[in-house]
Amino acid sequence: MHSASRNDVNQLVLPPVPLGPASRRRRLRILFVHGDPGAAEQCLRDLKRARCRFSAHVVSTPEKLIKHLDSKYYDVLLAKYPLRRWQGPQVLKMLGERARPMPVIFLTDKIKPELVAELVTEGAADCVNRDHIGHLPVAIRRALNENNLREERDQSEKKLRHSEARYRALVGNLSYGICRCDGEGKFLDVNQALVTMLGYASRKELMATHHVNEILCNASKRQQLLGLSPGKDGEDGGVRLEIDWKRKDGTPLKVRLSGRQASTEGEKDSYEIIVEDITQQRKLEDHLRQQAAKDPLTGLANYRHLVEILDTEIKRSERTGREFALLFLDLDGLKKINDRFGHVVGSEALCRLGDVLSNSCRNMDTAARFGGDEFAIILPETGEVPANLVAGRICDNLARDGRKPKLSVSIGVAIYPKNGEKIDTLMGAADAALYSMKARAHGREGNIKDTASKLSHRPVAGPRRTRESLKESSKEAKSRT
Repeated sequence: MHSASRNDVNQLVLPPVPLGPASRRRRLRILFVHGDPGAAEQCLRDLKRARCRFSAHVVSTPEKLIKHLDSKYYDVLLAKYPLRRWQGPQVLKMLGERARPMPVIFLTDKIKPELVAELVTEGAADCVNRDHIGHLPVAIRRALNENNLREERDQSEKKLRHSEARYRALVGNLSYGICRCDGEGKFLDVNQALVTMLGYASRKELMATHHVNEILCNASKRQQLLGLSPGKDGEDGGVRLEIDWKRKDGTPLKVRLSGRQASTEGEKDSYEIIVEDITQQRKLEDHLRQQAAKDPLTGLANYRHLVEILDTEIKRSERTGREFALLFLDLDGLKKINDRFGHVVGSEALCRLGDVLSNSCRNMDTAARFGGDEFAIILPETGEVPANLVAGRICDNLARDGRKPKLSVSIGVAIYPKNGEKIDTLMGAADAALYSMKARAHGREGNIKDTASKLSHRPVAGPRRTRESLKESSKEAKSRT
C-alpha cells in the first residue's frame, strides 16, 4: 500500500466482491473522500480484511475530488460524513453537476435515521456505520447492482422515447406512407400520407384494398421487405424492395418498401411498413443516364455510347462468328451552310441528318453523332453489300427530304472482322473509306486512294487521328496538281 501522505492507496490484491464475471477480471476502483489520511488507511485495511479486491485513491479536498472525477473513472465513491470544511453532502452536488452515474456510500458515525433518509433522498446509495465496516462490501455490491439496473432502465427508456419519437415523426411525415397490416396483407391502419400518395379519398377506402398481399404472401419478397435478404457481399439487409404500384386512377407509381415485424397482443402476425414514393427519383436517374449516352442536339448516341456498343458487338461477333458493319458519315459543306445561312440553319441541317439516320435504322442498329458534322451507324449482323445499300438509301433520303438548303453526305463503310478486329482499327478503316469517298467526289481518287488504303490497315487512336492524317495527304496532293 502506498503511503497515506500521498493520498493514494493502490493495488490491494484481494478476493473480489461477488459482482459477476467482470468483477473477477479486474479490481474494484474506489475513490475515497476522507479528511484524515490515517483514518482512511484504517478503513481500507478493514475493507481488505473483508476480502475485497480493489484499487483506491484518497482525496481530502473539493479541488482534488474535482480533479479525480474529471480525469479518471471509478466504480464507487466512499465518503466520510460529516467532513470538516465541507458544506453538507457536497459530494453529491459535485457528482450531480458532472452527471456521473456513480454510487455514493457515506461512512458515518451514529446518526439519526432521519438524516440517513435525507442523504438517501438527495442521492446517496447507502450509509454504513464505521463501527460496522464489515457491512461495507455488501453495501458496495448492492449499490453497484442497483446502479447497473438504473443504467439499463435509463437506456431502455431512452430507446423507447427514440422509437416513439421516430414513429410519431414518420406517421406525421407527409413524404412517407406508413401502414400496419396482418400476416395476410390486410391493412390494419394507414396514415394520411399513404392515402394521399395512392390517391384515395379516405383511410377507410384505402384499407379496403390489398396492396401488400402479394408481398407478405411471398416468402422471398417478405424477407426482402424485412431486410433479411443477403446483399451483394453476403450481408443481411443488402437488398431493398422496390416495386411498381398503381394509384387509384391507374397511374403508375414506383415505391420503396421497408418493414419490420411488430406483433402486438391479440395479433398473431402483424407488420409495420414504410412506403417511400421514388417515382420522380427514378425518372430523374433515367433522364441522367440518357443524357450521359445521348447527343444533346440530335438525340442520337454520343461518342462514349458508340464505343460501348462497338465493344459489345465485337464481343458478340467473336462468339457468333457473324460480321457487322460500321458506317462513318460526314455532312458535306457544313461550314458553307453556317457561313451563308447562319448557325441555326447549320444546327437544323445536323438534326435533319439525324432524323434520316433514325428513320433508316432498324431497332437493333445504333446511330450516333460524335463530332460537329461526324456521324456513325453500327449495323449488327450486316455484310458489305447490305451495308452499302443502307449507305445509298441514306444519301437518297437526305437529298429528297424536301427541305432547303439541300444536303448531301459522304459515307465510309468498314466490316468487322474484314477491315479490323479492334475498335481503333475498325474506326480507322471506316474513316479512311469516308475520305476515300470524299476524294472520289472531288476527282482526286488517284492521289488519296493509296494513302487511305494504307491507313485503313494500321491501328490508330480513333477517327480524328485518321481524318487529320488523310486531310494532310489531301492537301499535299492538291498542291502537287
